[in-house]
Amino acid sequence: MTIDDIIKAALLEDIGDGDHTTLATVPDNVRGKVKMFAKQSGIVSGTEVAKRVFTLLDPDTTVEVFVQDGDHINKGDDIMHISGSERTLLTGERLALNFIQRMSGIATFTHQLVESIKGTSCTILDTRKTTPCNRLVEKMAVKAGGGDNHRMGLYDMIMIKDNHVDFAGGIKKAIHSVQEYLKENKKDLKIEIEVRDFDELNEVLETGGVHRIMLDNFSPEEIRKALTLIDGKYETEASGGIGIDNIRRYAATGVDFISVGALTHQIRSMDISVTTL
Repeated sequence: MTIDDIIKAALLEDIGDGDHTTLATVPDNVRGKVKMFAKQSGIVSGTEVAKRVFTLLDPDTTVEVFVQDGDHINKGDDIMHISGSERTLLTGERLALNFIQRMSGIATFTHQLVESIKGTSCTILDTRKTTPCNRLVEKMAVKAGGGDNHRMGLYDMIMIKDNHVDFAGGIKKAIHSVQEYLKENKKDLKIEIEVRDFDELNEVLETGGVHRIMLDNFSPEEIRKALTLIDGKYETEASGGIGIDNIRRYAATGVDFISVGALTHQIRSMDISVTTL
């Protein structure tokens, strides 16, 4: 799914068989100009997505963007000016705002977490806890905020979670099944496995054959102990119950990655508005 696919689906959802209020109240072929501006400070993301909403509606729309994704903006800053058919400006306004407000909220929260672990070697990752059909734009926002993306979906990485282990009949069976599957299907995918305790961790270390170990719901002290056992043989990731209040403690353990589902499913959109010029 591309950005254009996402926007076109969202336009269809919003417009249906026509923006009847605008069609009824605004004459055709009348041009106008509006500005999109910040009503609070934060990290902006989604400028090109918002711009594309208007140009997909009408290629004759002119959009002047003043900031780049990842920039810090202050309350009152202009983000972009949009010139074109008044009908296009009115019809596209809410959808463009929906994208840029949510993406900027994600980028701002991600930036807060990234800043809170500054000086460590840890990287903050997102998860698959995204809004259906909006994963691409939400993961773009995470990167704009200074985080990085975990897998994009079920197709680009092997992620053996607890339920996979339970259904497969144990850790060794799960890992061996994955290795056979990849070989038979000629797939070159990295393998990550989630462990819930030290018994499972030791079984993974005995079995081998993975690239990354996710330490799920381990305390910082337990992670330090786990890292000693892993001894740099595999990438490590901490997950579960990690937020702004305790993320520094986890990052300071030396773990390679911390995945935070809240980056995309528990954020507050940035306050951004559109007004006439």
